[in-house]
Amino acid sequence: MTPPTFDLTGKTAIVTGASRGLGKGFALTLAKAGCDLAITARSVEDLAGTVAEIEALGRRVLPVALDVRDYDSIRAAGAQIVKHFGKIDILVNNAGCNRRKPALEVSWDDWNTVLDTNLRGTFFVSQAIAPAMIAAGKGRIINIGSVTCVAGYAGLAPYGASRGGVKQLTMSLASDWGPHGITVNCLAPGWFKTAQNAVLYENHDWVDYLCERIPLGRPGQPGDLDGTLLFLASEASVYVTGQTILVDGGISVGQVRALPAPAK
Repeated sequence: MTPPTFDLTGKTAIVTGASRGLGKGFALTLAKAGCDLAITARSVEDLAGTVAEIEALGRRVLPVALDVRDYDSIRAAGAQIVKHFGKIDILVNNAGCNRRKPALEVSWDDWNTVLDTNLRGTFFVSQAIAPAMIAAGKGRIINIGSVTCVAGYAGLAPYGASRGGVKQLTMSLASDWGPHGITVNCLAPGWFKTAQNAVLYENHDWVDYLCERIPLGRPGQPGDLDGTLLFLASEASVYVTGQTILVDGGISVGQVRALPAPAK
């Protein structure tokens, strides 16, 4: 039996929210593995840097305007991408947002913005792309979650609700579309520095506090996600579906100091 490979040569992938941060990293990782890509953001102009880097790797890339909060935008973008490439092998639902506030300060608009982007958007983008995968009899859908899929944090009520919903949505879609050869999994990063949370990492006391609770002793770096992303996108994960895989340095174990700190 031939060992499974992470090679994605000849595959076509979509990455939403690919103009910067983790989404840009996901797109470049897939391109390096052999994928041609459709990448999305609300503004095509914001994708110029990602497009240039993917083209420099010798891969085809289609930048597409997509607002995951807008149903018509989702349907139009999905149709454009399927028509352009003729097939879609991999979908990475990465587009997301957050609003950090104490629960008593969360507005109706805050709630809707976060849930509509992170949860509703993930579902309807998947719904728009799944028919092409069903027709092909195979596909990989990777929903990007968070450690908040399984843990609650003060100040993140809408975000945690959306990510918990993504975990449950992942299991439901895996059941729905498994008979068509489609796997649906959730890649859930822990604490990674991104544009959304960069201000937190300016507080060195907070970073020290965070690292004390991560068994591996540091926040995540973008490359820490590459192996799991390629596993879920490739034939290596052919019998894995409905799962949430935490890439979090172990923070989800709930580490607390049960013994005194070592003497310095």
